Amino acid sequence: MDDDDNDDEAALGAPGPAGGDTVIHTRALTKRYRGGQLAVDGLDLAVPAGSVFGFLGPNGSGKTTTIRMLMGLIEPTSGTARVLGHPMPRASRAVLPHVGALIEGPALYGFLSGRDNLLRYDAADPTADPRTRRARVAEALERVGLTAAAAKKARAYSLGMKQRLGLAAALLQPRRLLVLDEPTNGLDPQGMREIRVLVRELAAEGTTVFLSSHLLDEIEQVCTHAAVMARGRLLTQGPVADLAARARGRLTVTTPDTADAARVLKEQGVADVVVTEDRVTGEPADRELSALNAALVTAGVRVRGFGVERASLEDAFVALTGEGFDVAG
Repeated sequence: MDDDDNDDEAALGAPGPAGGDTVIHTRALTKRYRGGQLAVDGLDLAVPAGSVFGFLGPNGSGKTTTIRMLMGLIEPTSGTARVLGHPMPRASRAVLPHVGALIEGPALYGFLSGRDNLLRYDAADPTADPRTRRARVAEALERVGLTAAAAKKARAYSLGMKQRLGLAAALLQPRRLLVLDEPTNGLDPQGMREIRVLVRELAAEGTTVFLSSHLLDEIEQVCTHAAVMARGRLLTQGPVADLAARARGRLTVTTPDTADAARVLKEQGVADVVVTEDRVTGEPADRELSALNAALVTAGVRVRGFGVERASLEDAFVALTGEGFDVAG
């Protein structure tokens, strides 16, 4: 280890809540592969300390490439990335002991039990205290609900159980940052709920959680902040509530006079008007909602209900990318 790495490790100190305003910060981070493929293009990302940060993007958006650069697995073509206040990948030996990660599914020894896999993982960590190894492995198994299956061979685990075991490996030591790539992949609804609870608990303990997921509903339920990627570029980032608020919700009019209501709304500039039984919905025009309601009443439409539904994170995503959400990233 060179002097710079020694300095970095000393500055990081013991694991615990990360200091400063951000735990991940990139500036103009770029990755271009051979043949000219631009996977990540000038990414400026800021992940607040103590947040649960959702990383979203359609297929080929550059999410996994970004995570690999943040973890020091691949070198950026240009730009900079700092994790826990230190440059990556140069300070990776100092930073990574304070980071738990589950990226693209766990790598497991199928012939070993779940418990023995974790013991092997822990033994490979030079910072891990062997005197407390078995106790920490037992605690990690308990946190992800695998205590009853701890003696079973990993090759007999379901996909969801393997995901749980990979998460347990990331939790063997206290972490300042936890990086999760599709953490609920393969889990049933109950397993998803348990992972949500665990993520919230970790955040409450001071761990910053950075996760990518294709489940927008999951992101909306568990994340405090999010970023949206498309075609290698960052489209937006910020608090989840603010991102959803930027997308206009759909105007909904409840009336027995749906045909007349649809005609009036179109005349008033409302787009994408849809009629369903006693309800008419559409994209609000750039005018006061009270004026739209007045136009309906003046035209003799019997308005039984009128309002704009709250936009969801999915609405914001579609508005930003112009496409639906694809699973891979």
